Amino acid sequence: MEKIRIAIDGPSGAGKSTVAKDLAKILNIDYIDTGAMYRAVGYKMLQQNIGLDEADRLSKMLETTEIDFAKGNIILDGEVINDKIRTQEIAKMASDCSALASVRAKLVDLQRNMGQLKSVVMDGRDIGTNVLPDAEYKFYITATAEERAHRRWLELISKGDLISQEKVLEDMIQRDINDSTRLLNPLKKAEDAIEIDSTKKNAEETTAIVLSYIK
Repeated sequence: MEKIRIAIDGPSGAGKSTVAKDLAKILNIDYIDTGAMYRAVGYKMLQQNIGLDEADRLSKMLETTEIDFAKGNIILDGEVINDKIRTQEIAKMASDCSALASVRAKLVDLQRNMGQLKSVVMDGRDIGTNVLPDAEYKFYITATAEERAHRRWLELISKGDLISQEKVLEDMIQRDINDSTRLLNPLKKAEDAIEIDSTKKNAEETTAIVLSYIK
């Protein structure tokens, strides 16, 4: 199969990552979870107690930061951090640090390099508009805020987080605002992206729709 790049954008909780992972397995190509990359940076900033306004410390941290994917794992500086970055605290930090130019420059460079080397399916907020604007396929997956919050709440309580569904919805609405209004590469649908509303669809149905366009 010739090299293809599949860009999937959309708001938090719309099902982008699940669909992207399924596509990667079906098409036997690599899945790059860009959201997890921002979570990894946010996690490392919290670990080292680096504030959003500490530009010098952050720049030095980014110089020695290595992020990779292998066998479904996200690896930060040689450590598998899958479960450590799936908390509400890290999600907020990921959203906050993604607005910083130094963080975006570092991660977008890594993401573009991955897309140049091999076939990939990549999901995030600005893949089709900024990271891979020349991707062969672009999709924008969305759903209502209430449905997205419900899905995220179920995911969190399954991991033992006793947060209320109302708080998850509140956090999600705020993240939507942050992601879509930031000055640097905000969340938006690429003009040539195919939009899919997953509100009343499960992951398998959404994946099938995406595949129908690719095949």
